[in-house]
Amino acid sequence: MDVLEEKPIEIDGSYGEGGGQILRTALALSAILKKSFTIHHIRSKRKNPGLQAQHLESVEALARITEAQIEGVKFGSQKITFIPKTILSGDYQFEVRTAGSVTLLLQAIFLPLCLANGTSRVTLVGGTHVPWSPPFHYFSKVLLPTLELMGVSTEAAIEKWGFYPKGGGKIQLKINPVHELKPVSLVDRGSLKKIRGVSAISNLPRHVGERQKEQALKRIRKELKIDPEITILYDVPSNGPGSFLFLLAEYEKIFASFSSLGSRGKPAEKVADEAVDSLKDYIESDSCIDPHLADQIVPFMALAKGNSSFTTTQITEHLLTNLWVIEHFLDVTISRWGEKGESGRVEFLNE
Repeated sequence: MDVLEEKPIEIDGSYGEGGGQILRTALALSAILKKSFTIHHIRSKRKNPGLQAQHLESVEALARITEAQIEGVKFGSQKITFIPKTILSGDYQFEVRTAGSVTLLLQAIFLPLCLANGTSRVTLVGGTHVPWSPPFHYFSKVLLPTLELMGVSTEAAIEKWGFYPKGGGKIQLKINPVHELKPVSLVDRGSLKKIRGVSAISNLPRHVGERQKEQALKRIRKELKIDPEITILYDVPSNGPGSFLFLLAEYEKIFASFSSLGSRGKPAEKVADEAVDSLKDYIESDSCIDPHLADQIVPFMALAKGNSSFTTTQITEHLLTNLWVIEHFLDVTISRWGEKGESGRVEFLNE
């Protein structure tokens, strides 16, 4: 399909939370809708404004997938233009240098590849379990099962873990094409079926993984009156030391997960406590999806024909920002109940 010769959509990258998510969502929607855009003030509120390594990789990766014309794409740039041409399925490998997050890169390329004409196989190298981004386990155990309800079919596997600061993790994806996304209603989670978990360590003493597990078990049994199943993964393959606790709550209609990462000087018990605190807050609320799933699923809902809706335990700045970006690209009616920081409901009407 030829690129439409029209004025690029203008996006203010400093809006709302003002981070890289504005860029990634705009890239994904631009690719799918064949609408060019210019974004300025990229990450202007950040300590290190402009495009950093992982943002550059997102733009360059999607430019390759879409044969896009790009302008201003260089390290530190606060303004770029992206003009997509097509979406090419195929075999791809992308590397996010240092410990840049592979799941954040996926926020730019995953949705376009789902809507490509053929199956894609993607290898991503970088950070798989790093701060300020969804861990691989969240992507594979929460986001993908939820998107299956909308017709998305993807297989994901991890070959090597990438912790901060060394990164170097490796994941493999097989993304099957979706002809049309189906609308979905995620307003009621149903009854809790079970809680499962993983306590994982790499290049650390075995007792670190055991202490993470024992602290989580003790608190969940005492405070939530639930007996979870938590598996310890000793010495997962990675380039450096790291620890990770992942708790998955399986309900009748949805999955939710909460996790925490270890760091130098951080006790294993604190790692467990952070994940359990988040799990407890979610279980004691009555909305359907967790805040991280809310901001990641809205681009899919906006593209699905018909009515989609969800309730979430918290309206976040990330969610509000993503909705704002969507409204720049799509003529879709979005209704929202609830203020930032509160539980709320979002509905999409896409004729």
